[in-house]
Amino acid sequence: MGNRAGSEELIQLGERIRQKRKDSHLSQETLAEKAGISVNTVSRIEGGQAAMSIEIFAKMVEVLDADANELLGRKPGVKKNPTHKMISRVLNLRPKEQKVVIQTMSVLIDGIEGIR
Repeated sequence: MGNRAGSEELIQLGERIRQKRKDSHLSQETLAEKAGISVNTVSRIEGGQAAMSIEIFAKMVEVLDADANELLGRKPGVKKNPTHKMISRVLNLRPKEQKVVIQTMSVLIDGIEGIR
């Protein structure tokens, strides 16, 4: 039963890594290249078929610009400020989409400041 629990944790970790990779608009090939590992290793990690070293996990966190606790499935004690959540969402957009959001927000903020 201990192996099953470990396997289930690996599967869930792999699913969170896969989702974060997709949210970041990265292919397995790009993630592998940036993390310094093979595409096969990325595939096995995402499929929950392989554990990874601390070094590889740290590199994944860096490349995915992720929170380690989030990838590990741990819920932080303090909820994120809505502004931080929004910033995180914007950072996960493509550069052209980010530009549109930033321009829109600038117009809205200018309008609000003009009302004060």
